[in-house]
Amino acid sequence: MQLLDILAIGAHPDDVEFSCGGTLISHAEMGKKVGVIDLTRGELGTRGTPAQRHQEAANAAKIMGLTIRDNMGFADGFFTNDSMHKIALIKKIRQYRPSIVLAPALYDRHPDHGRAADLVAEACFLAGLRKIETLDEKGTLQDVWRPTAVYHYLQDTYIAPNFVVDISDYIEKKLEASKAYVSQVHNEKYKTELEEPETYISNPDYLDIIYARSREVGKQAGCRFAEGFVVKRVVGVKNLFDLM
Repeated sequence: MQLLDILAIGAHPDDVEFSCGGTLISHAEMGKKVGVIDLTRGELGTRGTPAQRHQEAANAAKIMGLTIRDNMGFADGFFTNDSMHKIALIKKIRQYRPSIVLAPALYDRHPDHGRAADLVAEACFLAGLRKIETLDEKGTLQDVWRPTAVYHYLQDTYIAPNFVVDISDYIEKKLEASKAYVSQVHNEKYKTELEEPETYISNPDYLDIIYARSREVGKQAGCRFAEGFVVKRVVGVKNLFDLM
C-alpha cells in the first residue's frame, strides 16, 4: 500500500520548510499525503538543542499538514553517501512508497545539502532494484519501490530552476512553518540561558530573503510567489496547457 504521494527529504530539520514548505502545504491542502524525512537532528547547529529542534519540527509538521515526519538520526555534518546510509534510506523509501521525492539542492552553501542530494537520488534509484533485499521493522522482506520522479528544491545558493510551483496562496503559511523553529530563526521572544550567538539563519533578514526569493522565482513564472525545482532528467507533459 502506498503511504505517501510526496516525500520531502532534508539534511536538517527546517530545510524543507525554508525551501519547499509552500509546495508541501499546497499539496497537503489538495488532499495529497505528504511526508518529510529529516536525515539528521541538526545537532551541530549553533543555536538550540536536538530536543528543541525535534519539537519545533513536530510543530511545523502540524502547520504544514504532514501525514508523517520521520528522522534518520544520521550524524549532522558527518553522514556520508555510503552503503550503510543508502540502505537505511532505501528502507524508508520502500516503507513510505512515495510517487514523488523532493530532494535537497544539488549544491549549496552547507556541504550537507549537496551530499544529501546525491544520497537521496541514489537511494531512490536503488530502492527499485529487486536484488537489493531489505527487511522492515518486523523482519519482513520489503517490496521494491522506485519513486516516479525526484525533484531537487532550491536552498541558499540560487540555481536557475527547471520549473516552479505556484505557492501564492500559501506563502504566509510557509513562513509560519519556518517560524516554528524559534531556536533557529530571528525571534525576539526566544529566551535561552545559553549565550547563543546570532547565526546566518537567526539574522532578522533571513526570513525576508526567503520571502524575496519566493517572489523573485514567482515573478519569472508569472505568479506572485513560487518555489523552484531542478531535475536531472527531462520533464514531459501530455499537452502544452499543462505548462503555465
